[in-house]
Parts: sequence; structure tokens; C-alpha cells
Amino acid sequence: MASGSIARHFIERISKNRVAHNHYFVTCNKAGSTPEKMGKNITVIDADPTSFSKLSKIMSERSFSNIFIVMDEKEEAGYVLKNIALIDTKMRIVLVNQWDDDEIGKELENITILHTDTLLAAHLYDQLPNVPLVAQNVGLGRGEIMEVHVPFGSSYAYRHVGSIVQRKWKIAALYRDDKQILPTNATMIKPNDTLLIVGKPIVLEGIYKTINKRMGLFPEPFGKDIYLLLDFRYDKARALHYIEEGLYLLEKLEEKSLFVRVIYPNDFALLDKIKSYESDNVSIAIYYDEAEIKQLIEFDIHEYNIGLVLNSIATFEADGLQETLYALKKLVYLFGSKSLKEIKRSIILIDENEKMESISSTAFEITETLNLSLTLADFDPEGDFKSKEMVIEHFETLTHIFNMEINIEQKIANPIRELSEMKDILQIAPFEGYLSHSGLRKFISTQIKDFILTSNKHPKLLVPFAITEG
Repeated sequence: MASGSIARHFIERISKNRVAHNHYFVTCNKAGSTPEKMGKNITVIDADPTSFSKLSKIMSERSFSNIFIVMDEKEEAGYVLKNIALIDTKMRIVLVNQWDDDEIGKELENITILHTDTLLAAHLYDQLPNVPLVAQNVGLGRGEIMEVHVPFGSSYAYRHVGSIVQRKWKIAALYRDDKQILPTNATMIKPNDTLLIVGKPIVLEGIYKTINKRMGLFPEPFGKDIYLLLDFRYDKARALHYIEEGLYLLEKLEEKSLFVRVIYPNDFALLDKIKSYESDNVSIAIYYDEAEIKQLIEFDIHEYNIGLVLNSIATFEADGLQETLYALKKLVYLFGSKSLKEIKRSIILIDENEKMESISSTAFEITETLNLSLTLADFDPEGDFKSKEMVIEHFETLTHIFNMEINIEQKIANPIRELSEMKDILQIAPFEGYLSHSGLRKFISTQIKDFILTSNKHPKLLVPFAITEG
């Protein structure tokens, strides 16, 4: 049943966007309610739908699956609704309510009412800045499907999809240069991309805010706060030193909290000293049991939205902690013999291209946060520098984004030997699935990952590495 401008535009749309096997009958008796040209699947019936006898005759001659009432006069639409109710009580009806009247049609059961004022207000709202665009007529229509633009300076820019924890939400598609990309773990998110994300509405609202936050909010997007794990079997002698390191890092970050978890406690005097550090943004928790340590750590990390885990190498290697943190895709800081306060530069030993891209953005952020210089070291015993050109180009691109300088060092040398001779550095490396702790392996391996846990001379930041699918 059609009359008015909305009806005309609706008929134009269904005429242009044809749906196979659909045939439409338009009943109207007002000039200008239908476009001049219409598709062959549209039949116009010149009749007054407010007349019960005429409408009854039309509905008796054909079988209709749906009736749309798009009329500009409220009184006429009311008559049509009454006529349909007398003819067929089970007919599905869609009514366009243009009159800001909540009473019309509400007594009918099989009716969908579209309020034009509400729809227009929703579209106007979507045009406001800092407002996410959510699917209105897909799924539940409650905001569980959202479109998010990735601005320059976003904490998500230049990160691989696989390195981002997607808990209770997922990146379903990515749009770049008017093309759709179905992302894999190795797909890199770039500025000006548009992400289609799905999940719980309340979760998506938080993700939207995080994507639109500027860089410099380390350790996001891996999580918000810091977690220090003290295992008294290994960390008792340096426990207070590790807490001081955590507090120093806390000072460098913006609006973060430090959660300290003590396991296997056996020194009550030391526990009292540790408890004295508790404050508004420092929490101390002691676990006296020795069972379900893994589940406890997983609970803590999820409960307190942890992005960065601090621990010693010995603690990292014990009780499967390494595997747990890798599965959770969290940043890991391994203490070294030198304090963070003494560190002057961060260094990355060039590895495979994909790994370097995966950790690059985080490397710039932690370097900027701690006010260090950043060095990208290409130490190759064979002098094969050409194969690393793409890595260097990628890092040089990020120098413009972060407005930072980077030192490029290329040298025909053993990378492990060169690293061992350096002083006052923070080593940044990919956090892979298995890091060897065997001292014997270092005599036969040439892979950087096999030397990560063999020395605590330098502190290390391990960045989750996005593994290519397949």
C-alpha cells in the first residue's frame, strides 16, 4: 500500500535491486507515489486500499507473503490496518510510522513497525565524531556487529591480527582501498583500515575505545596493567629489587596499575616488607597453596586485564609458565642483572621478516616510554644484508609514524657474540612458542631464540609473535 515520497523511493530501490523470484504488487490511487520507470517484477494496482471491498478483492485473487504499508496519511494507514485485520489475522505486516504515534498498529500481533523519526535520529547519531557504527538490522541489532576505523596513531596500527587477544570478540573482516580482506593471523592492520568486528556489545564498546586511543599507552592492546610474579623458590633474594623495577616502570606509564602475586611464600619477614609497597595503584596478593598455580595465574591475568607480565627467567621456566603466557598472548619482561634505570638503549637483532613486523610497533612504544634509543642490528656471519632490506624499510617507515630515530647497525659478525659484549641494553625479541633453556643447545644453534633464556645479563621484552596460518 503506497503513497508519498518514501513509498516512491522504496519502489525505486526494489526496482533497481532485483531479488530473484520476488514479485511485487503496489496498490495506490495517488499520483506521484510510484516512479516513472519500474521493473517487470512490479505490478501497479490502481485501487484505494482504504476500501475494504477493494482490498478484500485484491487479497482474495492472489496469495501474499508480506504486506508493506508505506503511506503518508496516518488516518488512511489506520483504515488499511483495520481492513487487513478483518481479512487475514495471520498476515505479516510492515508499517512505516511517520507520525510519531506509538498507538497505531500496536494491537496487531504480526506487525513490524519502523519509526522514521527513530531511524533518522539513529543515522544522524552515527555521523557524530567518536561514535562507532553498529549494524542495526543484522543479527540481534544490538551492537554485536561494529565497524571501526583505525586512525593514524592508533594502538592497533601496524600490529598483526594474530598478536591481538580476541576474547569474546573477533576481527571478522578488514577493508582497505575499497577492498575486503578476510584476515589471517599474519594480516597486518594499517592506519585508515576499517575493521568489521563481532562480539558482545559491551566488549566491542571497549575495543572501539582502545582502537581509537593514541599510541603511547603501552602495554595496550595486549592488556592495560602490569603483573609481577614472584616465586619465592627462585626470586626471594631479589624480590624487593624486582618490585622496585615494577614501580619504576609504573612511573613511566600512564594511568596503569601493578598487581604483585607471590607464590610459594616461605619468608614472613620478607612478606611484611613486600606488603608495605601496597598503595592505590599497587596491589599485593599472596597464594599459600601449591596447587593449581597455572589456573591462578590465568585467572589473575584475565581478572585484572594484564598486558605485561614481569618475572625472572627461572620463574618463567618453571611449572609451564612460558607456555601459559604464550597461549595468553601477553608481553613478558624478563629481569636482567641490570636494572631498568640503568638501561640506555633497546636493541633488536634482525630475524625473519614476519617476526620483525610483528614486534616493531611494540618496540617503538617501549623505547619511547622508557626514553631510550632504538637500535636495529643486522649482524650476519655471512654478510647477507640484502635479504634484510624489507625489515629495515618497515622500521624506517615507523620512524615517521612515531616521530623517532632509529640506529641501523650492519656488521659481518656472530649476533650472539656481539650481543653478549653489549652493555646497558634492553633486548626486544619475538615471543615464540618454545624458547630453549638448554645450555648445551647454544653450542650447536644459530637461532636467536635459543639464546634468550641462557643469560640474564640483559633484561628482555618478549613480544607475542603472530604465526602465519597454514
